[in-house]
Amino acid sequence: MNLQSIIDKKDKAAKYMIDEITHICTKFEKRGPGDLGEKQACEYCAEEMKKLGCDRVYVEGFKENPNAFLGWIYFTITCCFLALASYFINVPALSLVFIAIGLLLCVLQFGLYKKVVDKFFPEKTGHNVAGFKKPTGEVKRRIIFNGHPDASWEWPFKYKFTYLGFDLHMMVCFLGAFYMIGISAAKLAGAVDADLAKTLGLIALVFVPFWFGLYFMWNEKRVVDGANDNLSGCYIGMAILKMLKDEGIELENTEIGVVLTGSEEAGLRGAKAWCEKHKDEFNDVPTFVYSYDTIAQNDQLMVNYRDLNGTVKVDKDVSDLFIEASEELNIPCKKGMVPPLGGATDSAAFAQAGMRSTGVTALNHALPDFYHTRLDNPDALNASCLADCFAVSVKVLEKFDNGAKQ
Repeated sequence: MNLQSIIDKKDKAAKYMIDEITHICTKFEKRGPGDLGEKQACEYCAEEMKKLGCDRVYVEGFKENPNAFLGWIYFTITCCFLALASYFINVPALSLVFIAIGLLLCVLQFGLYKKVVDKFFPEKTGHNVAGFKKPTGEVKRRIIFNGHPDASWEWPFKYKFTYLGFDLHMMVCFLGAFYMIGISAAKLAGAVDADLAKTLGLIALVFVPFWFGLYFMWNEKRVVDGANDNLSGCYIGMAILKMLKDEGIELENTEIGVVLTGSEEAGLRGAKAWCEKHKDEFNDVPTFVYSYDTIAQNDQLMVNYRDLNGTVKVDKDVSDLFIEASEELNIPCKKGMVPPLGGATDSAAFAQAGMRSTGVTALNHALPDFYHTRLDNPDALNASCLADCFAVSVKVLEKFDNGAKQ
């Protein structure tokens, strides 16, 4: 199948995406993980999928504790204060224990997205939506376009002090934790006398305001619009359905799926829930999954060959196909990864479930001002970037439909 007629209409597709994203941002409630707005967006997209020709559409709920994803901060910073107190009451071994616990919680809950402190936070119901459009003939292959319809809680420090100030704050906090390890270990080993130990402890007080400030790193009462992060990712797949319908194009043997998994901002909870329930349904034919997240900056269009803070390897063939499609269209696209402390895309959940997936982003890791702030509204959308990513994605569909990488 040749889909050049759709690729040529990439600007029309971008306008459709922007109009739809603006509608969701302005007409529905805020889409925090597990909030009503997330459900409203899923239900709206479900109705659109039906209109766009999907044969099977469903909205599903799943249980989660969304505030736990950043709530580990409260536990970790409290451990830092307890470590400092233990140092001053001359129990350096306990100080080391508290720091170790705090850092372990950080690594497990944020670094690996494990459910370590979830039970300490309120339970909510998140939502996913999925639509599948069958081909005219036998299903011989399947491609799934994925995004997450939820939006993030605002990061006030980043909004006020930009990424540089936010990043420096985080670095100082971690430096303070490792400083506590050093002076506590030295005190425990008897490597410093009482006077020096006291001086080193007083120096540690410099980190107290930074640690305290981290209690307010995120504002759970303000959810941003999330126009770029990540309605932009959701609407790549939706736009493909739209343009196929408008052009009257039916694929013969390729099933198209659009799966929007909620609560990514709470630790990939929606994608993990969807995979746990549905992953075994897609072993019948070759199935490729493309997860899109924050399609916002042309010069940052990237396929992430590793995800989840660099710990998860995704499918090379799925990744390479996107790169090859971009090269054929002369649209720049990088090979990269989601680095340590960079978070994750839903691609990681699909890969961990054994599905063939990759993550596509268009975001500088020196995070732009709109990222996780109130500035991520429809005015921040980039029509050119959306159009380019759409065009490459259609080319991927064309090549996949013609048998590439299977």
